[in-house]
Amino acid sequence: MTNVNPNFVLMVEDLTVSFDGFKAVNGLSFEVEPNECRVMIGPNGAGKTTVLDLICGRTRATSGSVRFKGKELLTMREDQIVLAGVGRKFQTPSVYEDLSVFENLELSYPRGHSVFGSLFFRRDAEVKTRIAEIAETIFLADLLDEKAAFLSHGQKQWLEIGMLLIQDPELLMLDEPVAGMSVAERKKTAELLNRIIDHRSVIVIEHDMGFVEDIATRVTVLHQGQTLSEGSMERVKNDPKVIEVYLGH
Repeated sequence: MTNVNPNFVLMVEDLTVSFDGFKAVNGLSFEVEPNECRVMIGPNGAGKTTVLDLICGRTRATSGSVRFKGKELLTMREDQIVLAGVGRKFQTPSVYEDLSVFENLELSYPRGHSVFGSLFFRRDAEVKTRIAEIAETIFLADLLDEKAAFLSHGQKQWLEIGMLLIQDPELLMLDEPVAGMSVAERKKTAELLNRIIDHRSVIVIEHDMGFVEDIATRVTVLHQGQTLSEGSMERVKNDPKVIEVYLGH
């Protein structure tokens, strides 16, 4: 049995998944520490999104281990992984456009998720306070009554991050969170992520190297489903293997 290291929130060991003989992820191992922002970069097809799919249970691994705070995630369903404290945001914003910002956040509030919780859910002071806190964090405090449909692309991304934050996950996984954003929105998203790692760990997949430099605690460079290089952004961007395979392109 894998030893549990209390210094790590997530331990991925020898993770492999094959699709018709093609190993999209091939013997991958890495750890994520508390309050760490781990950024995964690499060329298209390197296996980055597949890694997140494996961690959150969307894709079943062929072999290996993914332990979150000592719990083996590979034997759990997607909903069980969410309840354990792992939140996942996909590339495209998935918000309820006909509902207001407030209602989107309220819908994600954890008390309403069980049948019992849904039946007896009330919009009490605790709920309102928590929604106000999250809205402030995601720069939408002045837009709580605004329909999500009228938000900019970047604001929809922030709202979806808020919908995850209100569930208070200990590990948050974001797939290309600044894709399609303006320069100003990218800067504010970096500010947002640097703020939220005070209370949780984050794994980010990203192509924007300037944004990566603004947020990354550690960087993992994937190539053909394996770790090509790992370390600080400074170390990674000066690694000859990375320059040849990725940054040089």
